[in-house]
Amino acid sequence: MTVAKKYREISILETSDVHGNVLPIHYANNQEYQVGLARVATLIGKEREKSEGLIWIDNGDLIQGTPLAYHSARFGRDRMNPMVKMLNQLQVDAAILGNHEFNYGPEVLEQVVQDSEFPWLSANILDKQSGEPIFGTPWMVKDVGDIRVGILGLTTIFIPRWENPAHIEGMKFVDAVETAKRWVKFLKEEQQVDLVVVSYHGGFERDLETGEPIESLTGENQGWQLCAEVPQIDVLLTGHQHRLIAGIGPNGTAVIQPGSQGTHLGKVTVRFEKETDRWQVIAKHPELLSIEESDADQEVLSFVRPYEEAVQEWLDRPIGKIEGDMRVTDPMETRLRANPLIQFFNNVQMEASGAPISNTALFDNHAPGLGSDVTVRDVVANYIYPNTLRVLRLTGQDIKDALERTADYFRQDEYGAPIVNPKFLFPKPVHYNYDMWTGIDYRLDISLPPGQRVVHLTYKGEELAMGGEYEVVMNNYRASGGGGYEMFSDRPIVRDIPTEVSELILDYILKKKVVRAKVDNNWAVLVDGKPV
Repeated sequence: MTVAKKYREISILETSDVHGNVLPIHYANNQEYQVGLARVATLIGKEREKSEGLIWIDNGDLIQGTPLAYHSARFGRDRMNPMVKMLNQLQVDAAILGNHEFNYGPEVLEQVVQDSEFPWLSANILDKQSGEPIFGTPWMVKDVGDIRVGILGLTTIFIPRWENPAHIEGMKFVDAVETAKRWVKFLKEEQQVDLVVVSYHGGFERDLETGEPIESLTGENQGWQLCAEVPQIDVLLTGHQHRLIAGIGPNGTAVIQPGSQGTHLGKVTVRFEKETDRWQVIAKHPELLSIEESDADQEVLSFVRPYEEAVQEWLDRPIGKIEGDMRVTDPMETRLRANPLIQFFNNVQMEASGAPISNTALFDNHAPGLGSDVTVRDVVANYIYPNTLRVLRLTGQDIKDALERTADYFRQDEYGAPIVNPKFLFPKPVHYNYDMWTGIDYRLDISLPPGQRVVHLTYKGEELAMGGEYEVVMNNYRASGGGGYEMFSDRPIVRDIPTEVSELILDYILKKKVVRAKVDNNWAVLVDGKPV
């Protein structure tokens, strides 16, 4: 007698790197912006209506990234975090800790986890003393009908390189691949799951198809290794790099990564066949669903309205004036020669820290700069991260090496004009890894080979001594060696300034009332010895 085969399909949905985006607006000017969880929610609703069974996982970097997120973490602690409230109401199945979940400190994160009606899965972030997962369970099993789905949560292990040590005190970050080997085996053998889903807040250092490196093999993004070394993973949800990925990796693992800010929803359709008493996976189809044709979910808009009203009132609060021009009209121009906005940020850092040398960055190409009348909105539109400051004791050689790393931001086009090195654009834009310095004088000639581009470097009118020691202030991400600045990672810390830089900027303008735009012209980018 032939047993009739049975077939089922279920959907695995993923959001990742939403970064506090709910409404489809840009907070710098409140203009429409094609992002946000409100529009993603509409897609999720449609998928629920047509799916035989569905699991939705948020892959991390949820609670940081917009003024809404910042205001809620800093001034709205008397009510539930809006991002958590959204996920509760929309009935997410689980969430993963991203690196930016730690930015506001342990009290905020603990409250977020406590208020969540869903588990935060974290298999490789452990308590240093007990060795147990510090945020509850590393895994969960969800039954979709009679199909058992095992879900494992992992996070990039590079967080200690970037985060304020006080925010991760008592935590141990262990290798994601080795952790996956242990728990995937457990899910298959002990929990008898039919489908293994690993949600990893990390990305890929190798090409999905060829295995060739696409960035430095640092271990920050272990997605390819997870597919290659843990063959029992059926679906790998990724993030962190803000890439758009939908494909099949090593060992037939279905892989997705849905970009950032809620522009896309990741979806993997899994088809099962049941011939005896167990379901078998027979097909997997990964895809990305764009929010482009979706309207904002009205229920989400209603939930977020009280938060939004509070943050808009805060953003429009006037704090002072700028005398002169600190606007950014051309991001490339801002990065080619000394600029009053960048010098202003460096001056704030130097005054707050007492250090004679400072570096900072234009974090992305959306920063508008500062006009004549400054509001809170203007500051947070330019300084978008909750960074704090750290003063390091560096050698002259460290500073020169850092400037060479900065100079690698540039390449030349066929006409010799400066363009952005593709390594700073792919797999995701990292404009924030190009630093500009105040307190030293330097010139970078990008017509010279990488590593030989610093052609002038002085401090107080004299050549910088390679063996000399200098105090330099920078943000905590850079001071930890983030962005390829490993020369900073083990240097002596002179002092920490725990106040966030955006708050320091606000206080500086409030105190001065009028800030004059000025520029020392202490640095420039050259081509063949001439300023561009």
